Amino acid sequence: MALAPRLDLRQTQSLVMTPQLQQAIKLLQLSNMELTTFIEQELEHNPLLEREDTDRDDAPPVLEPIAAAAEEPLLDGMVPGEAAEALDVDYDNLYNNDSVGDSGDGEAFAQWSRGGGRLDFDDGESSLEQTLTSSLSLRDHLVGQINMDIADPADRLIGLHLIAMLDESGYLIGDLAEVAERLSCPLERVEAVLARVQRFDPAGVFARSLKECLALQLAEKDRLDPAMAAMLDNLPLLARRDLAGLMKVCGVDAEDLGEMIVEIKALDPKPALKFDHVVVQGVIPDVLMRRAQDGGWLVELNSDTLPRVLVNTRYYARVAGSVKSRDDKSYLSERFQSANWLVKSLHQRATTILKVATELVRQQDAFFRLGVQHLRPLVLRDIATAIGMHESTVSRVTSNKYMATPRGIYELKYFFTQAIGSADGGDAHSAESVRHRIKSLIDAEGRDVLSDDRIVDILKGEGIDIARRTVAKYREAMNISSSVQRRREKSLGM
Repeated sequence: MALAPRLDLRQTQSLVMTPQLQQAIKLLQLSNMELTTFIEQELEHNPLLEREDTDRDDAPPVLEPIAAAAEEPLLDGMVPGEAAEALDVDYDNLYNNDSVGDSGDGEAFAQWSRGGGRLDFDDGESSLEQTLTSSLSLRDHLVGQINMDIADPADRLIGLHLIAMLDESGYLIGDLAEVAERLSCPLERVEAVLARVQRFDPAGVFARSLKECLALQLAEKDRLDPAMAAMLDNLPLLARRDLAGLMKVCGVDAEDLGEMIVEIKALDPKPALKFDHVVVQGVIPDVLMRRAQDGGWLVELNSDTLPRVLVNTRYYARVAGSVKSRDDKSYLSERFQSANWLVKSLHQRATTILKVATELVRQQDAFFRLGVQHLRPLVLRDIATAIGMHESTVSRVTSNKYMATPRGIYELKYFFTQAIGSADGGDAHSAESVRHRIKSLIDAEGRDVLSDDRIVDILKGEGIDIARRTVAKYREAMNISSSVQRRREKSLGM
C-alpha cells in the first residue's frame, strides 16, 4: 500500500480558554474588596469605561423571594430590565436595593464662645439630647481626672502625652525616655506622673503589660499580697493550667489557689474597651437576607459591594469618527470590546452569586428558622445540581463571599458541612450541628463531667452514629479540655 497525502474534514469539540473567559472566571472568585481594586485599575486603563455613582430610579431591586415551602423552584427572572438610556450600555449591573431618600443638612449650632449662645431656634443635627446621650471617650474621661487630680501645669502636660500613648485597650505603648527627652524633663518626673495616672479610673489603665494591668486592679482592691504577686509573675503557668506548679510557686493549697484564680478571672485585661463604643464591621456582606411577609425569605445583593460601571458609547462614537490610522482603530475597537465584556461579566457574576445564595438559603431553611443544630449536610454538588451549574462555579462563587442573615454574617462556605450517618438509618446529620450538640452537652454537664464515651452514648441515643475518636477530634477543635482536666478544674471552682 503506497503512502500519499490527502485532505480530510473532521469535527471536534474543545474548550478554549479565551482571555475574556479567563477574566470572567477571575471576577467570579474575587471578594468585594478585590473586585473594587480590579475595577479601579480597569477604569484607569480603559477610557471607554466610566463610573456610575448616581442611583437609577428605573432599576428595580434585585430580590429573590423564597417561599416557606422549600420545594418551590428557583425564580430566575427577577433581575433588572434593560436600561432606559440607549447609548449607556451598562447591562444592568446597577442593583439598587434601597430607594433614594431626601437628605438635607440640618442647621448647625452656633459657637457659644463667640456668639454667646445659639443664633437660631431650629433643631439641628446635633441636638441637646444627642449631646447628653453621647458616649464618653476614654481621652475625655482621663483628661477630666487629670484636671481634678494634678495641679501642676507641667505634670498635666506630661499626663496628656501619656494619654496620647494609650492604645485602644488602655495599655501604654512607647518609651518613657522619649517623653522625657521631648519635654526636656527628668525621667523620674515622667515616672512619677505615670504612677499617679495609673490610679485613675478605669483601674488598670496606663499599664505596660498584662501583669501590670492585673496588678493595678488587684492593688485597688487591696488584694495584691505576695501569693497573688507570685501568680502574676507566673501567668504562663496559669495559661497552661499547671495547677501543681502554681501551688508550688505561690505557696498555697488547692482551695486558696481556686479562690485566687476566681479573683484573676474577675479582672478586666482590657480596661479601656468600655469607652469609645465603635461597632467594628469585620467584613462587608455580598448578600443580604431578611424575612418576607409570607413567612419565607428575601435574598438580595448588597448594592454597596457591586461596582457601578458602564460603557460610554457617546464618547466612543465621537472618537471613532475622527480616528484615521489602523492602529488607533484597532486599539479603540479592542477597548470597546473589553469594556462591553467587563460589564457583561459583572452582570453575570452578580446573577450567579444571587442564584447560589438563594439555593443555599432554601437548602438550609431549617438552620435559619431553628438554629445550628438543624444545619443540613451539604456539598457543592447539591447546589450545582439544583441550579444547573458546575461544581467549580459554585466553589468560586462561595469563595470569600459573605451573607448577612438574621443569625449573623456567615461565609457562604460555612453552609457546606460533612455528613455524619444516622444510627437509625434516617437522614444524615451535619458535622457542624453535631459539634454544636457536643458543646451544648459539655456546657450543661455541671458537676457530672461527661466522658467522650458517655457523649457517644448520648448522641447514639439521639440517632447520631459517631465514633469516640470523632468526638475527641471535635472537642479538641473547639478548645475544650478532656473530661479529666474539666473534672480537676471544677473541683477548684474554675
